[in-house]
Amino acid sequence: MNNQGTMEPSFGLEIPDWKRVRVPNEVELLAKVAVDSAFAIHKELGPGLLESAYEACLSHELRLRGVNHQLQLPVPLDYKGIRIEVGYRADVVVEERLLLELKAVDQLLPVHTAQVITYLRLKKFPLGLLINFNEVLIKHGIHRVLNVPRSPDEVLT
Repeated sequence: MNNQGTMEPSFGLEIPDWKRVRVPNEVELLAKVAVDSAFAIHKELGPGLLESAYEACLSHELRLRGVNHQLQLPVPLDYKGIRIEVGYRADVVVEERLLLELKAVDQLLPVHTAQVITYLRLKKFPLGLLINFNEVLIKHGIHRVLNVPRSPDEVLT
């Protein structure tokens, strides 16, 4: 419950401004296109296919909508001045601004969300979508994941 006439939540914790994720409108629009595309694919094909099949269909759907994207984009790790290629690959990167991680699993696990957060941090993206196509209703399989800064030094500009 909110306190009347105040901007503070009733539980007394205040979120520092640097922890607030600001998602640019352009990224929100790309996310909307991605969600609409996922809905179109799921309506046509339903659950039960392999992740690679959904990835190919999503790529085609984004192409039909005129959206630039890359599949299986390598995500390098920079560590103490060196670049380490460890085999991380983002399923779909849209317009070099939005990450889409696709799954076709019985149940999403915390490790799937952690994977998206890791890729968001490495790519310095504010928003990613974790999409599990193996749901009866696709709306239950679409999850927004934000790149919440761990310190003021990590705030995205």
